[in-house]
Amino acid sequence: MSSSSRRAALRELLPAAGVDALLLTDLVNIRYLTGFTGSNAALLVHGDGDSHSRLCTDGRYRVQAAAEVPDLETVIDRPCALALVAWCREWGVDRLGFESDSVTVDGHAALVEAGGGLELHRAPGLVQRLRTVKDDGEIATLRAACAAADAALADLMAAGGLRPGRTEREVALDLESRMRDHGATGPAFETIVAAGVHSAVPHHSPTDTQLRAGDLVTLDFGALVDGYHSDMTRTVVLGPAAAWQREMYELVAAAQAAGRAALAPGTATSDVDEAARSVVDAAGRGAEFVHGLGHGVGLQIHEAPALARTGTGALAAGMVLTVEPGVYVEGRGGVRIEDTLVVRDGEPDLLTRTSKELLEL
Repeated sequence: MSSSSRRAALRELLPAAGVDALLLTDLVNIRYLTGFTGSNAALLVHGDGDSHSRLCTDGRYRVQAAAEVPDLETVIDRPCALALVAWCREWGVDRLGFESDSVTVDGHAALVEAGGGLELHRAPGLVQRLRTVKDDGEIATLRAACAAADAALADLMAAGGLRPGRTEREVALDLESRMRDHGATGPAFETIVAAGVHSAVPHHSPTDTQLRAGDLVTLDFGALVDGYHSDMTRTVVLGPAAAWQREMYELVAAAQAAGRAALAPGTATSDVDEAARSVVDAAGRGAEFVHGLGHGVGLQIHEAPALARTGTGALAAGMVLTVEPGVYVEGRGGVRIEDTLVVRDGEPDLLTRTSKELLEL
């Protein structure tokens, strides 16, 4: 879908929001609607069309804005949001929506002052609503990001990069370098490498702790490609798995399979979480599954919708989500298995292709 088509889709939401135009200050949403990747911008989407809409950025990005956003007139000024308020008065906007989820209290006061009587209306989440369903181009980019992560992990294991004596930090840096070798601009988020007892900490940050024989090692990582994020978790054992490790792994694998199978258009997000969580609950280990089942992924690593007990709404075809149950025993170890998938009318489309069989390295 083109940027102009995305702005047209947003424009259709403005009447229900009770506004004549929407002022956008969230840079991720601005990128989604225009393709602009600079670090300073605001965007005015006018209900009357692109001829009345404007991108604003500062002089550092004059050339970049012309190249990335050739289909909108660009205003070079700063502060960007306040500059666009003047356009609202010129183009007959009476009711201006703004992203109240990204504007500070002081920022709102400045908009009120600059508006000179312009009605300001909170209008959070409109673009995020559009972003939940990915178009074919977005899915292709996400597929490429997942492929880069898959290839990097395959290279790491083939090179013996997961072995006793290496540190968590060394493995994380090695994995990130290999993702770049396969086309990523960088990691999608801080790579998690958690060995031994650290594998029981869901968001452990890598340290200089050495991997040891017999350790569970959890690797949670992703690649960033053209602004889109991949997300995958695999847990391996360094050497033959102990009975308790195998039992835990098989339980999480069963829960993950149940969660994947529940991904279908029309299914409530809370029901997807329940499909996986009930497997862990039935084994008497529900208290050791301490987080939601998954989340949307795209231009941000965590996007709507959330797969959780508290999740709201239902799935739709084209949504891209993670399914990542885990079981964690403090002081002993944990297992998490995560994939990124596209919701389809039939079976979900699996983007992360690395095997989920228990690997004993």
